[in-house]
Amino acid sequence: MRALSTASFDRLAKKLHAKDKKVLDAAVHEVAKNPFIGEEKRGDLAGVFVHKFKLNNQETLLAYKLQPDKKKPVEFVLLSVGPHENFYAQLKRTK
Repeated sequence: MRALSTASFDRLAKKLHAKDKKVLDAAVHEVAKNPFIGEEKRGDLAGVFVHKFKLNNQETLLAYKLQPDKKKPVEFVLLSVGPHENFYAQLKRTK
């Protein structure tokens, strides 16, 4: 499965340390293996999946969307990554 990323995701990932980028890369590979590993959101964020993983002993969220549809996805688009604090509010603004 092919992974694409948004500019906002690239900015957030760029700020991470090299060690943290490896953990993020492992989480992205998990999503590539099983795109339904994340929890699908409802309401304003319908169609967005969020995968939770640990980064420096803190729960971190990885938001992504399946393309072209969620029944037979060919690729996924990485939307955002970060801690839970204000994560969904920021995701709504960038979606």
